[in-house]
Amino acid sequence: MTLKRRTFLKSAGFGVIGAALPEHIIAGPRPFEAKEGSVSLTGNHVQWHLPQLKQPVNVFFISDTHLWQSDERELPFTRYSGRMAKAYNRTHHFQTGAETSPQEAFVSTLALAREQKADMLLLGGDIFSYPSEAAIEWAAQQLSKAAIPYVYTTGNHDWHYEGMPGPLHTLRDTWINKRLLPLYQGNNPLMHTVDVQGIRFVVLDNSTYEILPEQLDFFRKSLQTDLPIVLAMHIPLYAPGRSVGFGCGHPEWKAENDRNFELERRERWPAGGHTATTLNFHREVFAASNIIGVIAGHIHTTSVDMWNGVPQVVAPANALGGYLSLEFVCL
Repeated sequence: MTLKRRTFLKSAGFGVIGAALPEHIIAGPRPFEAKEGSVSLTGNHVQWHLPQLKQPVNVFFISDTHLWQSDERELPFTRYSGRMAKAYNRTHHFQTGAETSPQEAFVSTLALAREQKADMLLLGGDIFSYPSEAAIEWAAQQLSKAAIPYVYTTGNHDWHYEGMPGPLHTLRDTWINKRLLPLYQGNNPLMHTVDVQGIRFVVLDNSTYEILPEQLDFFRKSLQTDLPIVLAMHIPLYAPGRSVGFGCGHPEWKAENDRNFELERRERWPAGGHTATTLNFHREVFAASNIIGVIAGHIHTTSVDMWNGVPQVVAPANALGGYLSLEFVCL
């Protein structure tokens, strides 16, 4: 399938890979001549054709690996990690059906990204089934060996010990700071951008299904650029006809429809549903003229939706060997 895209605006950059752009925000967008591009999906390969690119860009999006490992450090937490420690011991490859495991899938995906000379890895959440120190250290070692620049954001499992009391935002902050922080490499865990050879990637943590006011402000500032933008998160945005699993901005995301809070032993979704901030974010994403796509995970199955000219692609689970290959080429 081939999907049409729209206009780009003009401004500057934040973090940069492979380009020397200033690391500050210009106050507002400057006029920029409208350009038209297209995007196509074949299997788990997404290709954008963009008129202003000077060179191709290749990015791998990896989510839902569900790595787990236990050593003596995990003993005090086994009452919280028992179910997820058993969830993905052995899996079957999403394409071949051959038996595999999260560890094997992660290593083979990194090897493929290296073989294809990927410019960056986007680690899109649920890389871990719970914040296991051993698994986090192992993943960091594999990423170091791969020697590919990467950015990371959490999913709802990365920081969640099932049954541990506390509000979701507090638990997320706690385990990011205690265990996951090195993976951010100095970036703000809740929001950051990186510019790669003429493409801006805006990476937001929506692993509680919600967007915070400071994230919405950051998102608005991130749009002030002449670069095409890819928005990357863990939980996909609501699209008409999709289940509440596409829960960021979904009108049915609320307590009465939360079927898994007892199984996952977590705080139930709010009775009133989303905050106004999250709903505003959802509207603004699909109204932005320079967003060329949204990339997410969480659902474990490849899907694509188009809303108001913005395509959203969901990745297959890396625990089963899945990933998205994102290729940006000159039109």
